Amino acid sequence: MKIHLPNSAWIGNIDPFLRSFDSSDKSRLDITSHHEWVSVHPCVLCMMVSLGMAIKESGGTLNFQKMTATSKHYLQRIGVFKLLQLDSEMTVTEHEPSGRFIELTQIKNSEDLNRFITDMIPLLHSEPEQVEPIKYVVSELVRNVFEHSQSKDGALVCAQFYPRSKIIRIGVVDIGIGVKNSINYSYPEARDDLSAIKLALTPGVTGTTRRIGGTESNAGAGLFFIKSIAKVNRDFFMIYSGNAMYKLLKSLSAREIRLNADPFEDRCSKHNDFPNWQGTVVAIDLSIKKDKNFEDFLALIREAYRKDIRELNKIKFKKPRFTNGN
Repeated sequence: MKIHLPNSAWIGNIDPFLRSFDSSDKSRLDITSHHEWVSVHPCVLCMMVSLGMAIKESGGTLNFQKMTATSKHYLQRIGVFKLLQLDSEMTVTEHEPSGRFIELTQIKNSEDLNRFITDMIPLLHSEPEQVEPIKYVVSELVRNVFEHSQSKDGALVCAQFYPRSKIIRIGVVDIGIGVKNSINYSYPEARDDLSAIKLALTPGVTGTTRRIGGTESNAGAGLFFIKSIAKVNRDFFMIYSGNAMYKLLKSLSAREIRLNADPFEDRCSKHNDFPNWQGTVVAIDLSIKKDKNFEDFLALIREAYRKDIRELNKIKFKKPRFTNGN
């Protein structure tokens, strides 16, 4: 396998990076980088480190080409070389990350997740109403990994916070069974990765049951809620699994926000011909502004969810009526 860290790879322009990923030859991983500057979304770092850890665990070969870009110090500080157990050949003064970033962290169980959330909140220096969306997004995405991915190594999480623009970028990655294999437990008609992603983003659909609305413990609305938070906030959201990638594009500011149960009705880009990613990659950008209220978000999102479930049930249970003689 080969992965190259470009000079720029954020959700908005991530397509070239994903297409450059070489998923062949799973016995080795070659990592290269732009020679001058590397500026990438946290999900890109999570992907790279997840692959590197998996290769080393399986006894394969990991080759991390020596970096010449000055941004190698950032990769050192955020924990890339530590998790890959590589000598960075650098000595870096580790300044307090408060208000700037959340290091690459492997989360294997609920205790790890609770500890991560507890440690994460003080770093943001934000008001409670600004922190709630972040807590929800991270908790829900990691819980999805626990419940659906079957990844023995859990999830790799990373985040970068930009105090000036009030944007936090979050990446959550696993090397598990992928969205299609998870959804197919209950929805075998999802014949390709993109149709599986569409189902995963549809409220009331979960791989744990075919029952509309899910179960008491899994309503099948987590990814729909997260996508909707990004949409209401006019931010980016992306999910990549197997050969498919779905990207929610920023809503046009002049238009009224409408939450669609069908993710393909949103302003988005979608492809089913990317290099194969064995598990699932999720990335989201969240604008944290004081005029935003998370409870208002959830009220709007829950109403859209309830309305869609009602409509789905009408479709499912409405039966044709006949009269004698007709």
